[in-house]
Amino acid sequence: MNPHLSQLQAYPFERLRQLFAGVTPPPGRPEVKLSIGEPQHATPAFIQQALRDNLGGLANYPVTLGIPALRQAIAGWAKQRYDLDLNPETEILPVNGSREALFSFAQALIDPTRGSVPLVASPNPFYQIYEGAAYLAGAEPRFLNTLPENDFALDFECLSPEEWSQVQLLFVCSPGNPTGKVLGLTDWKAIFELADRYGFVIASDECYSEIYFDEAHPPLGGLQAAKLLGRGHERLVMFSSLSKRSNVPGMRSGFVAGDPTLLKQFLLYRTYHGCAMPPPVQAASVAAWNDESHVLENRALYREKFAVLAPRFASALATGMPDASFYLWARTPISDTEFARRLYAAYNVIVLPGSFLARAAHGTNPGADFVRIALVASLAECGEAADRINEFINQL
Repeated sequence: MNPHLSQLQAYPFERLRQLFAGVTPPPGRPEVKLSIGEPQHATPAFIQQALRDNLGGLANYPVTLGIPALRQAIAGWAKQRYDLDLNPETEILPVNGSREALFSFAQALIDPTRGSVPLVASPNPFYQIYEGAAYLAGAEPRFLNTLPENDFALDFECLSPEEWSQVQLLFVCSPGNPTGKVLGLTDWKAIFELADRYGFVIASDECYSEIYFDEAHPPLGGLQAAKLLGRGHERLVMFSSLSKRSNVPGMRSGFVAGDPTLLKQFLLYRTYHGCAMPPPVQAASVAAWNDESHVLENRALYREKFAVLAPRFASALATGMPDASFYLWARTPISDTEFARRLYAAYNVIVLPGSFLARAAHGTNPGADFVRIALVASLAECGEAADRINEFINQL
C-alpha cells in the first residue's frame, strides 16, 4: 500500500463518533445535528426534473471535459457573478464536486522530484482534504494559523522564507470553513505577491461563495481579485460547487476554472483518473447554473436563520456573525471536546469540536476551545438547539 496512507489522520466525523462512544442521549429529546455542513434546504424541483428528463444519457460514456453547454453555463454564471470572461474551452473544467477536485488537483500538481520535500500550505483550522491531498501527493502540509485576535486573517509569517521556497501549492478557502472569513482585496494582493516571489500555485476553494447576507456585497473571488488587480490567471485556479448554492450535495457537481496551462494538464490527469461527470448530472447542472432565483431564495432562508438565531447563540457562546457561509465559530466555556460530548449526552445536540478541524502548529491549536455550528437544519430545529445550548451552559 501507499506508505503515505499511514500519515492520514481520522476524519473529523470519525473522531466525533469515537468521542461519543458509550454515550446515550436522553430519551424524549430529538437529535439536532449541527455538526456537518450538509445543506438541508429542499433541492429545487426544476433541478430534479432536469435530472429525470436526461436519464437517457446513462446509455452514454461521459466526456471528461464536460458537454459544451455545461462549460458555457458556468462561463455565463462567472460573467454574471464575477464579471469574468472565461474561455469555456480552456479555462473551465467540470468536476464531481469541489472535494474530489481539490484532492486530485494536488495529486496532478505536486512535483516530488524538485530536490527538497514539497510543501503544501493551508489555513489552520482547515478543510481536512487539504492535508490528505498533501500527504498522498508525497508532500508535507504547513499551516497558516487564523486566530480571532487577528480577525482570522492568514498569518503568512508562520512560515519562514525557506519554507515558502518549498511551497508548491497554497490552499485558501473564502468564505472560510469554519470561520466564515472572507478574503478582501488586500489579502489577495498579499497572496499574489507571495506567489510571485516563490512561484507556487494558488487553489482557491470557494464552495461557500453563494451563502452570504448582504446582496450588495457578495464575497470576492480569487479570479475576480486577480482581475481587479490587473493580473491574469497564471498559477491560480478556483474551485466552486453547486452543493451549497443549489442544495444538491448528492449530485457532486462543481467546476475548476483559471490558468489554462494548469487545467490542460489537470484534464490529462482526469482523463486517466476516470472521473467524468454523468450525463444526467451535467444536464441538471446546466439548469442549476443558468438560474439565480433559487439561489436568492436559498440565501434568504439562511439570512432569516442567522438574523433570528445568531443573537440567541451569542447570548450563551462567544460568537458573532461570520462574513459569509452557514457556520457559527463559537468559543466554548470549557474544552471543545468536553463541551461537545456533554452537550450530546445531556441535550442530544451535535456540534463539531474545533480542535478536530485544526492541527497544533506554531505553539497552538487554533481550533481548541471552539465548536463549529452548522445552521443547516430548519429554523425551528436550530432554534430548539439554541435553547438547549443556553440551558446547558446555564447549568455548567
